[in-house]
Amino acid sequence: MAYQTINPYTNEVEKTFENTTDEELEQTLANAHQRYLDWRKDNNLEERKEIILNLGRILREHRKEYATIMTKDMGKLISEAEGEVDLCASFCDYYVAHADEFLAPDIIATTSGRAKVIKQSLGTLVAVEPWNFPFYQIARVFIPNFIVGNPMILKDASNCPASAQAFADAVKEAGAPEGSLTNLFLTYDQVNKAIADKRVAGVCLTGSERGGATVAKEAGANLKKNTMELGGNDAFIILDDADWDLVEKVAPAARLYNAGQVCTSSKRFIVLEKDYDRFLEMMKDAFSKVKMGDPLDPSTTLAPLSSKKAKDKLQGQVDLAVKNGAKVYYGNKPVDLAGQFFMPTILTDITPDNPIFDTEMFGPVASVYKVKDEEEAIALANNSSYGLGNTVFSKNYDHAERVASQIETGMSWINDGWASLPELPFGGVKNSGYGRELSGYGIEEFMNKHLIYEARH
Repeated sequence: MAYQTINPYTNEVEKTFENTTDEELEQTLANAHQRYLDWRKDNNLEERKEIILNLGRILREHRKEYATIMTKDMGKLISEAEGEVDLCASFCDYYVAHADEFLAPDIIATTSGRAKVIKQSLGTLVAVEPWNFPFYQIARVFIPNFIVGNPMILKDASNCPASAQAFADAVKEAGAPEGSLTNLFLTYDQVNKAIADKRVAGVCLTGSERGGATVAKEAGANLKKNTMELGGNDAFIILDDADWDLVEKVAPAARLYNAGQVCTSSKRFIVLEKDYDRFLEMMKDAFSKVKMGDPLDPSTTLAPLSSKKAKDKLQGQVDLAVKNGAKVYYGNKPVDLAGQFFMPTILTDITPDNPIFDTEMFGPVASVYKVKDEEEAIALANNSSYGLGNTVFSKNYDHAERVASQIETGMSWINDGWASLPELPFGGVKNSGYGRELSGYGIEEFMNKHLIYEARH
């Protein structure tokens, strides 16, 4: 596996990293396990909190530098990359502010004696993370687990190695002791070897269904706790009482942010018959106004896709959809630029028997569906093997909440495309995975909730 930064705007190889040797993996496992043992013996929570505050400061001080690394790795707009750094820094603030609360023992009410549950670290974790948010994906698993006292070994995507190393270096600069977070350039066989190692307690992965199934199989075979976030095909439902000024503001960005390479971005737009033509024209107008170009240029509004492989895959999906009856309302034309750009595209008439109907398209392609009523909209939204996020638009919050509660999904947003904040739990159901990250729910995923009980005699 080649770990390389291939700038998707220039198509140039900017940096190459050597694969990790088996000896380096063994040393990392030993260091991480010793770090876990040291933290279990002498908790050092206040020291870890101080390190995370330092990390937040470093992220903010080097915001532009880190954002540029991400943009060169995977092509995202520099403004989006800077926002990503800011979000990671906010995770630092949040988990330090709430660490004592999250780690406080739970007192159990019992008349038989006295009991409490103490919150302890579980052990070394392996994190397998993707390329679409190179800092955010690491931060949202590392920061809470570092607070708990779980060391982490990181295997990041092979096309954003500079970002992964930059984040790990920032953690070291913040004062984290050896073994806290180690970024390794592992092969898939080495990932399996690490998961199977008795010194590893769990695995967290964000990625494809295929990758998730492979890692979960290895984790299951070795009885290791694991969490999976495996993408989505999120519905964007516009109800009869929606605020159309807000719809027009939010809908295009809900699909085009990060060039559409977001697990929780809206991908299936479900519209009532009476609003169908209006919605299509609105989206076409917005899509036609994007400016493709250098993602480091603040005036650029649509970045290239992350790689040639990603672009070719998306084009193949669109071609397959059209071959099986879908219609191109807008887009699907070559872009006369050197980078890995994909023209924003709107597809209609995708029927349930179309092989693309239940497939996540990771890029600036919107699928628009026409329904006769709210009941049909809910049924269509649920007709998916995915269940990550969902959006409902209505001027009436109670109405929107009633509809949202009927969608088989881990997260629903009302009158907004999607959001990720440190206090909000993130995760899905169905083939979108299991477990939660962020918030108080996320920090508990890899905790030993240790009962201490004394019976009354």
